[in-house]
Amino acid sequence: MTASPRILIENCAIATVDAEETEYADGHLVIAGNRIEAVGPGPAPAGLPDVSRRIDAAGHLATPGLVNAHHHFYQWLTRGLAQNANLFDWLSALYPVWARLDEPMVHAAARASLAMMARGGVTTAMDHHYIFPRGAGDLLGAEIRAAREMGLRFTAARGSMDLGASDGGLPPDFAVESTEEALRATEAAVREHHDPAPGAMLRIAVAPCSPFSVTTELMRESAALARRLGVRLHTHGSETVEEEKFCHQQFGMGPTAYFDSVGWLGSDVWMAHCVHMTDDDVDAFARTGTGVAHCPSSNARLAAGIARVPDLLAAGVPVGLGVDGTASNEAGELHTELRNALLVNRLGPHREQALTTRAALRLGTRGGAEVLGRQDEIGSLEPGMLADMVLWKVDGLGHSTIEDPVAALVLGPPAPVTLSLVNGVPVVENGRLLTADEEAIARTARTQARRLTTRAA
Repeated sequence: MTASPRILIENCAIATVDAEETEYADGHLVIAGNRIEAVGPGPAPAGLPDVSRRIDAAGHLATPGLVNAHHHFYQWLTRGLAQNANLFDWLSALYPVWARLDEPMVHAAARASLAMMARGGVTTAMDHHYIFPRGAGDLLGAEIRAAREMGLRFTAARGSMDLGASDGGLPPDFAVESTEEALRATEAAVREHHDPAPGAMLRIAVAPCSPFSVTTELMRESAALARRLGVRLHTHGSETVEEEKFCHQQFGMGPTAYFDSVGWLGSDVWMAHCVHMTDDDVDAFARTGTGVAHCPSSNARLAAGIARVPDLLAAGVPVGLGVDGTASNEAGELHTELRNALLVNRLGPHREQALTTRAALRLGTRGGAEVLGRQDEIGSLEPGMLADMVLWKVDGLGHSTIEDPVAALVLGPPAPVTLSLVNGVPVVENGRLLTADEEAIARTARTQARRLTTRAA
């Protein structure tokens, strides 16, 4: 049997983000194939066989790869629109545009979104796609193909909407599916694409969009479908005061109580945003193990409010970070969310005690792995874990005077990525993608954005 080639990384600071928050000021990592073989202080053990590459990483910080827990790739094509709108007005302005999407557009948007995240240290991406215009082609397949081309680990959440405006929902009628169509297509996506094996590069989740775009029947049946197929559940929850008002008017209860009534609280569920939550809501999430994808930049862009992240964490709720759609977070990077999560939450009632730099890093790594149900494989640098990791350069102009490397990463400007490994394979080196041509991605995305604008007009 042939031994796996080894990559040795030495002389760097290491934040393992393990359960003990172990850090090394000067340490090493040994990567064997697609797994972490060793991590510890000082140089790597001498005499290791089958070493294919040795990296002197002085001036760098090694961390787990970032895990994005919520996104909408297709929105890359509609950035910069509805700049001064709240969520409902923003959606009302953009739904008619998004309803003109087709497969080439979604593929181009997915490649651009994935490329931007990969360059910024993301090794595991997630996307929630919920708009499926008739005759548009295989939109979920386009995203899956893009992730495979880019070399990132991927969770594709097959979304759905079946509550159009004529039935009291927010999206226009021509942007929704029937309940039966949505359930059939979701089950087909799971059966065709979901890989339950350890170390999988692709997982599928069941993900009706939101209480104001989905019928109660679709919510309830989607939960039953996901549990029958053994996959996770995802949706938007408690994002705005308008959503809370909608739930009280339509269901006679708040969002969390509504989710509970349709089987949508549990350790196999995570929700995006969760901004407007009462103490009882936080307790319900903690009691059931329901996870949260915190999206601080999007929450600010749409004036949704400040999520109670310190309270969620104190209660034991799993919390990760999400970019959210790039029509409400035009930067499209998860790295910037580390900084924004810390700063935005310090504007809340906990002030300077809200989050530490280590807590912010944990949200973007181990926290994201937890909400995706993959904390036993990714999100920390430990022997046996998958080799998804990043080397950040922290000795350059933007960071060299910040002695604490984790503070440099979280509080400083975006740190250059010298090396990013996914499954032990280099995806980014010296700030450049190895798996795709960035300029070609940008040109194609611009072409497809103009096509969408023309079609929508």
